[in-house]
Amino acid sequence: MSLVIGEALVDVVTRGDGDSAEYVGGSPLNVAVGLGRLGRTVEFVTQIGDDPRGRWIARHLDRSGVTLEPGSICAQRTATAHATVEATGKATYEFDIQWDLPTPSTTCSPHLVHTGSIAAVMEPGCDVVADMLARRRPYATISFDPNVRPTLIADSARARARIEHLVSMADIVKASEEDLQWYDPDRDTEDIALAWLCRGPATVVVTKGAEGAFAVCPRGAVEVAAPAVEVIDTVGAGDAFMAGLLDGFWSHGFLGAESREALHAIEPDELRDVLDDATLVSALTVTRPGADLPTREALDRATEEL
Repeated sequence: MSLVIGEALVDVVTRGDGDSAEYVGGSPLNVAVGLGRLGRTVEFVTQIGDDPRGRWIARHLDRSGVTLEPGSICAQRTATAHATVEATGKATYEFDIQWDLPTPSTTCSPHLVHTGSIAAVMEPGCDVVADMLARRRPYATISFDPNVRPTLIADSARARARIEHLVSMADIVKASEEDLQWYDPDRDTEDIALAWLCRGPATVVVTKGAEGAFAVCPRGAVEVAAPAVEVIDTVGAGDAFMAGLLDGFWSHGFLGAESREALHAIEPDELRDVLDDATLVSALTVTRPGADLPTREALDRATEEL
């Protein structure tokens, strides 16, 4: 089973024509939902309010096969993200969120723990998240997606230090080119990926939007193209890629502490297969409005059509 830790919120999406709609979102929530829809067992630790949006989130998780951990309904109000979608489909965000995660009561022993985005850097909850990862690393694969939200970062140096700490703890790291450009605008993204790899992960994967993705691992580097699709919007695209990435590693038997050595010795061809899975999950998501990640059945159909 897997444990996902992080924010859950409602995306209020405004498109170029002025139309507005709301969708359940939050980067870690999207990853949890993506794994759940792909048939994986997922428990989710978050912070939502006992209000209409919070209850909507709880129903959304349940319908996607994700278990909401007890104690997660503890916020004064459910967080929101106001997303503005450009003509290209790219979305920019403004957030109304607090992250004061109480120490969770979960005692599960997952073989995968994932976190990232706001939950990883926003105080004071980020300290609880880091502690949860450290406690579970002896028996679980750790995955991390910084998914940087610059408008929420008051102290860039402190945020970079927190990201570096989680990179060092993680086995699987996924970041976007934008994340790495924020982290160090004066360095090439591949150089940053290689530097992060030296901190301890088995692989560092970098997404490049419509251009696909590349990854580095101790045995080499690989690059894959993104499937050509008609983009409705990119809301949740990176989270869908993350869910597909973890599902791919899961299918290939690379998750769990007992598989850590094998994961760190992964061959580039095996890594390419996993990246192909991830790009397809992301491509299916951007063809629909909001972060509407595919089910296993939809993914299998798309794979057969390739």
